Amino acid sequence: MLNFTVGPVMSSDSILSIGSEQVPYFRTAEFSSIMLENENYILEYAKAPQGSRAIFMTCSSTGSMEATIMNFFSSKDKVLIINGGSFGQRFVDLCEIHEIPYVSLHLEHGQKLTRENLYQYDNQHFTGLLVNVDETSTAVLYDTTLLGEFCQKNNLFFVCDCVSSFLADPFHMAECGADVMITGSQKALACPPGISIIVLAPNALKRLEGRKVKTLYFDINDALKNQERGQTPFTPAVGILLQINERLREIKQSGGIDAEIARVASQAADFRKKIKPLPLELLSESPANGVTAVLPIKENANEIFLTLKDEYNIWVCPNGGDMKNTIFRVGHIGALTHQDNTTLVNALKDLQKRGIL
Repeated sequence: MLNFTVGPVMSSDSILSIGSEQVPYFRTAEFSSIMLENENYILEYAKAPQGSRAIFMTCSSTGSMEATIMNFFSSKDKVLIINGGSFGQRFVDLCEIHEIPYVSLHLEHGQKLTRENLYQYDNQHFTGLLVNVDETSTAVLYDTTLLGEFCQKNNLFFVCDCVSSFLADPFHMAECGADVMITGSQKALACPPGISIIVLAPNALKRLEGRKVKTLYFDINDALKNQERGQTPFTPAVGILLQINERLREIKQSGGIDAEIARVASQAADFRKKIKPLPLELLSESPANGVTAVLPIKENANEIFLTLKDEYNIWVCPNGGDMKNTIFRVGHIGALTHQDNTTLVNALKDLQKRGIL
């Protein structure tokens, strides 16, 4: 199998080998040391401000999105949600469930966030802003500098879902002023799904003081208290946390965060160059490094996805809903190479010969 989805993605041999080992007991000094090291690496790679913390949740990243909504917002808030696709809509759905007042800044599929459409909401008494930095369903990358300046001007609590953009696109948590960053194990971290990470800047830590949240599993204060000793409140996905440690070390040994981002950017540029002769269009006005949203002229995206999967053993990423037949996505994260891109492009050329593309 050759996997070009955006999660789970291809893992390196060293990550795969850890997955074949027996899972150790975790209430030990040895595991605590690994967890503290994981936190330090994550804070470094997020370029988090001094005094930030990171916690590791055993859940999908949607769980951490929900934990963030539950712990930081209430019915007294009014949040602005950047909603350009399925994952922006997920923040909308979470606010609906938890009765958080919100306004949805709707963007069309592939549309870039501009200063003009953002500043329509200036001075309107919002208290927070939620954004999926890479709207994975449409491969649009939003400008965190622009958003950060808006949040600073309006004194907004700034939450960045970086699930698909962390380690793939430039992100400087301290410089853009993000209060919370969320990511997951199965994206550019290139480990199995099951762990989500929440990074909290000092302002977020202060906001948590004295807050009582009606949840047991998603209590961020409890997670922070346990992470002080390198532990979690409940049994974590131990094996995945060991794989994350290996992956974080792997990034360090390969040149660090900036080198990893450059590698993903190169992978994306190579793919986009190679598909230019094909009857395909690119969707995004502001493309992310980690994924390319592709529009086939025949509007048969799901057929292309199924044919590649069933007949070529190549996985690209399908969409659902009203994007099912119009858009498929190709990921550039994980253990992929330019030669893998060539293999996919050759398969697409074969589909063209067969009249499918």
